[in-house]
Amino acid sequence: MARRPLPRILSKDSAQIARTQLARSRELARTAADGATDVLHPLITVTRGLRRLASAGRRRWADTPKDKRGPLLFLVACVVLAVFLMPYGPLLAVIAVMAAAGWHGRDRTPPAAEEPDESRTERLQSLYDALVPYFSSPADPAPLYAHGGAWEKAFTSHEFDDAGRVGHLVIRYPAYFPDGEPEARARIEHLLTAKAGRGREYRFAWDEEGNQLTVTALPPLPADIPAQHFVTAPGEIVLGFTDASEVHRTLPLSYGEERIDVPPVVWRTGIRSTEPHLLALGHPGSGASTLLRSIALQVLRFGDVLIVDGGGTGEYACLTGRDGVLAVECALPGALASLEWAAQETERRLIAINLARQAGDPPPADARRPLWILLDRPSVFAHLAMADGRKDPQSLLRVPLRHGRAANVTVVVAEQFDGEEALSEPVRQHTRARVVLGPVAARQVEEALDAPPPTTPLGHVPPGRGYARLGSGPVHRLQVPRTPDPYDDATSDADRQAVLELLPPRTAAEAPQPADLTKPEADVAPVSAEVMAAEPS
Repeated sequence: MARRPLPRILSKDSAQIARTQLARSRELARTAADGATDVLHPLITVTRGLRRLASAGRRRWADTPKDKRGPLLFLVACVVLAVFLMPYGPLLAVIAVMAAAGWHGRDRTPPAAEEPDESRTERLQSLYDALVPYFSSPADPAPLYAHGGAWEKAFTSHEFDDAGRVGHLVIRYPAYFPDGEPEARARIEHLLTAKAGRGREYRFAWDEEGNQLTVTALPPLPADIPAQHFVTAPGEIVLGFTDASEVHRTLPLSYGEERIDVPPVVWRTGIRSTEPHLLALGHPGSGASTLLRSIALQVLRFGDVLIVDGGGTGEYACLTGRDGVLAVECALPGALASLEWAAQETERRLIAINLARQAGDPPPADARRPLWILLDRPSVFAHLAMADGRKDPQSLLRVPLRHGRAANVTVVVAEQFDGEEALSEPVRQHTRARVVLGPVAARQVEEALDAPPPTTPLGHVPPGRGYARLGSGPVHRLQVPRTPDPYDDATSDADRQAVLELLPPRTAAEAPQPADLTKPEADVAPVSAEVMAAEPS
């Protein structure tokens, strides 16, 4: 009997060729399947949509009570008959059904989150490792933070900016972390600011109930918005601009050749204002004088302005002799005379308003027109008055600060941090609207505004950049509109022209000096108790 030959063992080369052919076959099949899916995708979408519409129709029919199914069928039959009788009715009906099926059959699966690349993963792991000493405890049986652990469970959400730095991060932390202590929070915020990237402002939102910390890197506020007419009501002053998420109002502004909507920080003044006076603090060159110039240009549209410049640098020379500008004083005698007249004018307005109310008449027009007193660096005058043996000009602000709201008198004081101690107690007590400008520490911001800053302060900021708080409201980031001195040689032509266009025309006749308006003390009627009682609270 013949012996059958044994099967030949495949060689190494033949096995490699077989595997290559198998891989090519799989790739060819996958390519053909993808091509067929792309070609048949509209049909698949429409079919899925028809199935969903049919399921919705069946659910609607099942939910309809039996006593109402007959009228419903009659209504559907009438609609179908009307469609068939219309010109091109069946065609339009088919097109409408296909469009509805395509809309309902679209893929609603949310796109899968992109995994961060290697560099971003290393950055997140570095943040996690840096937080381990603060968020870990040896007594924790299941620690969320541990040496050598993974960041995926601790960081529930993360986003990066175009530069590859962390832009948004949601951090989980254990419940035993003392998130109610400011010192513990400050340590974590300082660490994240250093590790996530310096030179940016971060907003930290602590969710104590959910044990989550949201870190957001804020974009810089626009610092090149020029001075212009703002669309506001009388008595509303735009201090500057802030983040869109902080206010529910925007102003249309000219930004170069474009028109944009910017969220403003609006200070409402007048009789019904709860923050009738303002105090601005900052370092030299931080933009306090720019803020006062911006306020003066807005006030001159509906009121009168009295300016006292303690710096004596001529920052407000462009306002001298303009309509509505009562005086621009740079010397101590003129400042004393002007502020003394302002105090007497406040008393006169109170008496006139009180007499008009007792007679049942509206207040006189000269008492209704707003009067604004702008003081830049009053501490300089305080030192000069002490050396000359005269009274401090700030002592003359007691009456305007205390009764200014009832008399339509508003006081704005700008001072540098090195002269903050020279501010009088009435100025500190009655200026409930506060602005802090320049690169300042978080501790200085909290002392000035009685609240911590909402972001991490920067060491280098443009002029006019800071924080604002109106009364007991929230603290907002602030960027003052660019309002430079038009007579300064360093001012660009565009900025100079923008400020000059906002200036009112010059006064035709010489306005009376505040010294001429000052009356002897015997001629000034004292403010009676009835006037004080008539002041609105």
